[in-house]
Amino acid sequence: MKKSLAITLAIAATLGTSAAMAEKNEGNFMFRVRAVDIQPVKSWSDAGVLGLPSNDVYVKDKTIPEVDFTYFFSKNLAAELILTYPQKLQVTSKTLGDLGSFKALPPTLTLQYHFMPDANFRPYVGAGVNYTLISSKKVNKVAPLSLENDSLGGALQVGFDYKIGENSFINVDLKKVYIDSDVKLNGTKIGKVKLDPVLFGIGYGFRF
Repeated sequence: MKKSLAITLAIAATLGTSAAMAEKNEGNFMFRVRAVDIQPVKSWSDAGVLGLPSNDVYVKDKTIPEVDFTYFFSKNLAAELILTYPQKLQVTSKTLGDLGSFKALPPTLTLQYHFMPDANFRPYVGAGVNYTLISSKKVNKVAPLSLENDSLGGALQVGFDYKIGENSFINVDLKKVYIDSDVKLNGTKIGKVKLDPVLFGIGYGFRF
């Protein structure tokens, strides 16, 4: 009986040590790389100024690279900073064709809750803020249009990490980001354009 108890305690201690080491090895930081498909809304409420229907002028979808850095305050609570380099986005009209382009740099910070931090499948939700810097405004090939200001808006997030190795994960992530900018024609404000894209990403994560 004593021998069985000793063996049981030894196994429990070994498993406990292994679990603690596994948890320790994962660390508080996570780095991910993703391929992200940007899908802006296909509507511009002020297109009537140009004599066009609201769904005629829109920003084209685009797939971009993205990196993010996550810090875990606890097993369940984390903050994620999402970064990329300035992305050139194309503005088009179903009637008029290519209207030009602009560049957007959209760093986003979210606070996340991770539901099953010790499982292989680890879903999470997040909410935060996005600040988009708009530059290289060349939306002026058909009419002298321009986007005039950067954008500050909210961001919502849902996704999961799936553990495939000691510190390695496959990540699937879906975000809704709220972005808008004033539109000017010949220097006069004619309204706002709302991009409000959905961003779908797939990538790899490493925790350390």
